[in-house]
Amino acid sequence: MNNLKNIKEILDLGTPEEKIKILESLSSTNDMEIIQKIISKLDDDDIQVRGEAFTSLVLNKNKILDLLISSLDSQNKNIRGYISLVLSNRNDSDSIPDIIKLTCDQSSMVRACALGALGHLKAKEAKKVIHNCLFDSNLEVRKSAIQATIDLGDSLSEDEIKEMSKEKDSELDRLLDNLKREVDRKGFEPSI
Repeated sequence: MNNLKNIKEILDLGTPEEKIKILESLSSTNDMEIIQKIISKLDDDDIQVRGEAFTSLVLNKNKILDLLISSLDSQNKNIRGYISLVLSNRNDSDSIPDIIKLTCDQSSMVRACALGALGHLKAKEAKKVIHNCLFDSNLEVRKSAIQATIDLGDSLSEDEIKEMSKEKDSELDRLLDNLKREVDRKGFEPSI
């Protein structure tokens, strides 16, 4: 096994292939310095390295929740966004209050990731926040809010659906159709 200095050096200066190989071996580490370094790789230039860092954090069964939650305050938008998704994939419902805060983040990517995480976690306590994001200035955030609404089994009023349908986007239309089907299937009114 590589020592800490070698691991950090490879993660900082190695080729994408070397970084991926090291990250694959780190999913069971409980060394907080190494975990912090893995978190930093969520902002690597290489998408495959970012993906392997993500997987390594999701698969890690050690007590790293506090470090992950504190990373939601990172200056780096990729780290904030991807950590919210790591937490949701780990089913860490204790992180819901911290993820909710990201729905107001300055970065639309972070807001969209946070909404995806809240939907995946079935965060009923976030219904109002998710509903508020349905009218975000960014289309991707609105799509994430609709998907989170569907994930929570919630619905929208016909007027809200009609207003959102004005935006011409095929993915948005598909999401709204899914939402309407859920409403028709369950036959309920909005809970907000």
